[in-house]
Amino acid sequence: MTSTRIGPEAKIDATAFIHESAYVDNGVTIGAGTKVWHFSHILGDVEIGANCVFGQNVVVGPSVKIGNNCKVQNNISLYKGVTLEDGVFCGPSCVFTNVNNPRAEIERKEEFAPTLVKRGSSIGANATIICGSTLGEYCFIAAGAVVAKDVPPHALMAGVPAKRVGWMSHAGRKLDETMTCPDTNQKYAERNGNLIEIK
Repeated sequence: MTSTRIGPEAKIDATAFIHESAYVDNGVTIGAGTKVWHFSHILGDVEIGANCVFGQNVVVGPSVKIGNNCKVQNNISLYKGVTLEDGVFCGPSCVFTNVNNPRAEIERKEEFAPTLVKRGSSIGANATIICGSTLGEYCFIAAGAVVAKDVPPHALMAGVPAKRVGWMSHAGRKLDETMTCPDTNQKYAERNGNLIEIK
């Protein structure tokens, strides 16, 4: 007998890996190749895609949806209301809130505000994402930043509160004045406060 606790109604692909110290509740779906590591807990009604990695001491749910190819590093809680699209990176100990004005003695579960993290976004270690925000595709949140409003696609955000300090390519490289990714040579341009690809 192992210390693994997996709900009998959880739907886990045969190629997924669940560490023996992790818990997976009923109503959970986990896709092919996903790994859930030490002391993590996946709560009910959570949908996780393929080829994701959840580090040590991660809590997900309830009622959270996570796409494919996401990496959720150590010591992160993804509460109800958080959605991660494909290819999202969450750095160690980053924080997601779900209520704007919490009180220990007042129940406010009906006030949970949704947070959407769009495809390819990266969130640095110890960053805080205030609920009700949408993080645009391929944005990059610097370590320790506090995001309290929507983030444009490809924006590099830093500081408290976070402000845009640059633009990032699809490959996660900061763009200089040439607006060309040094890894892929993809060219970009800024138009009306947004970044677009030059085809």
